[in-house]
Amino acid sequence: MKIAITGGKGGTGKSMVATSLAVKFAKNSKTALLDVDVECPNDHLLLSVKRKEFTKIYQPIPKWDFDKCTKCGKCAAVCKQNAVVFVKDKYPAFVKDICIGCKACIVACPQNAIFETKKEIGTIYIGRNYNVGLISGELKLGELASGEVVAEVRKYFEEINKKLKAEIILIDSAAGIGCPVIASLIGTDYIVAVTEPTPSALHDLKRVLYLAKHFQIKHGIVINKYDLAKQFCLKIEGFAKENNIAIIGRIPYKKDFVDSTIKMKPVTEINPDYQKLFQKIIEQINLAIK
Repeated sequence: MKIAITGGKGGTGKSMVATSLAVKFAKNSKTALLDVDVECPNDHLLLSVKRKEFTKIYQPIPKWDFDKCTKCGKCAAVCKQNAVVFVKDKYPAFVKDICIGCKACIVACPQNAIFETKKEIGTIYIGRNYNVGLISGELKLGELASGEVVAEVRKYFEEINKKLKAEIILIDSAAGIGCPVIASLIGTDYIVAVTEPTPSALHDLKRVLYLAKHFQIKHGIVINKYDLAKQFCLKIEGFAKENNIAIIGRIPYKKDFVDSTIKMKPVTEINPDYQKLFQKIIEQINLAIK
C-alpha cells in the first residue's frame, strides 16, 4: 500500500503527519517512509535517524566536440531552458547549471558533435529508527532538477525494498503542486492532504486535490491546528462536504508538537494519547482503500 502525504502549502505539518503515521504503521507492519521533499528533507530529524549515503544521483548533460562543430546554432535554437548560448560564427557556450538534461541539443545536432556526459544533482540516504525504514532524497545545492531527484528516489526504492520488504510505503512530498509533487503522487493508492485553517492553506489544498482528482487517486483531508481558527476550519469542512471529500483527522494545536521537534521524537512518543488520533486516521485510510 502506497500512501502520499501532501497538502500544497508549506508548513502545514506534512512531515509531522508522515512520521507519526509511519511510526504507528510500523507497530504492526513492515513500513518504509520516503522523504521526497528533496529541497528540504527533515523526516530524519523528526525520527532521530542517522542517515547513511546510499547513492549519488546524476543527470545527463551535453558536451561538445568542437572539432566536429560547424557553428550552425541549431543546438541553441532547440534549447528551451536557454542553457546553450549561441553567437553567430562562434562556438556555442553551455550553462550547465540551468540544463535539465532533455538531450534535445544532442538530437538536433546535424554533425553529431554533441555527446552525453553527466553531472551530480542529488543524493539518496537511507536509515532506520522506530522500525521505520527511511529513504531520503536531497537535491544538490544550486540545482533545479528536484522532480528528477524525486523520480530517482522512487526508482531506487524498488531496489532498496527488496531488502526492506515494506508492506506500507509512505511518501512525504514537497509543498506546492509542481513536478516534485506530481512525481510523488503518481502510482499511489491514497493521498493524505494535510491543511491548516488559513486562507492560503485552503487555496493550495484545492489545487493539490485537483491533482488527486486528475490522477484518480483516493484522498482525504487532515486538518492540522484545527482549533487555532475555528471559523476558517468551518470553511474547510464546507469545502470537503461540498466536494464529498472525507475529513479523516483533526489535529489540535498543542505544545507537544513543538516538543516533538525539539526532542527529535515522533509526537506519539512524546504523548501516547496521540496514538489513538493517528490510529483513527489509519482506519479511515484502510476503509477508503478497501
